[in-house]
Amino acid sequence: MNLESATKYLFCKSQSFTDSPRATGDILTGADVMGAFGLCQSKAELGFKAYSGKLGLSASDAKDAIQLLTQYGMTQCDKVAALRKLDGRVKVKVVQKLAGFAYQDYCRSASGVEECACCQGEGFVIDRVATAKDREKRVYSQPTQVICSPCRGKGVVSVACRDCRGRGVVVDQKESKKQGILVKRDCKRCRGRGYERIPASTAFRAVSSLTNAISAATWDKSIKPFYDSLIGQLEQEEARASNLLSKAIK
Repeated sequence: MNLESATKYLFCKSQSFTDSPRATGDILTGADVMGAFGLCQSKAELGFKAYSGKLGLSASDAKDAIQLLTQYGMTQCDKVAALRKLDGRVKVKVVQKLAGFAYQDYCRSASGVEECACCQGEGFVIDRVATAKDREKRVYSQPTQVICSPCRGKGVVSVACRDCRGRGVVVDQKESKKQGILVKRDCKRCRGRGYERIPASTAFRAVSSLTNAISAATWDKSIKPFYDSLIGQLEQEEARASNLLSKAIK
């Protein structure tokens, strides 16, 4: 049993009534799974809390995961010359900012949403609308709240890939016509993930607001690989936690 299948024990279950006795020796109880969760959390805390926060089970676990990832980043940041040269307090803020963006990227999925950049989550924008207010039908324009077009008033937009719509695959029109059958291939836009990642330029702008010592060239050469390694570390820790849980629950 891995992390994905074990999370069902964290939710309420409907009662089932039957006249047949339970084979208690072959069925896992909630206490068994909770004990395995405790063992998994003690040995792979980052992976367990990162996955818990990813599913939205605990907001505190998400904060703890970012803090643990920041601690890991501080042990690795001196290997990057651009980060090693920074002042100690600035270095901590930069690594913490990168850890936050890395965790957000790790949590993204095709079913996820993010705040609309056009209306900042309000659902409405201020626009000048032409209206006629007198008998002579003279047209006046005045600022009016109108529904935001990108999010259609919801305040959030989907992060699913716009080409494959979260499926990860698209129809290869050229090969389909050539072979006479439906041929699918991985989406080139999202590379089969089904969603669009957070642009690295967004993380760069956030880091640039903390220090002027990191240029665009330095970011592309050394800081961005470090940022990608933080995302990879989260995925490795999740796999490690899932492996530990599967060994504890057989």
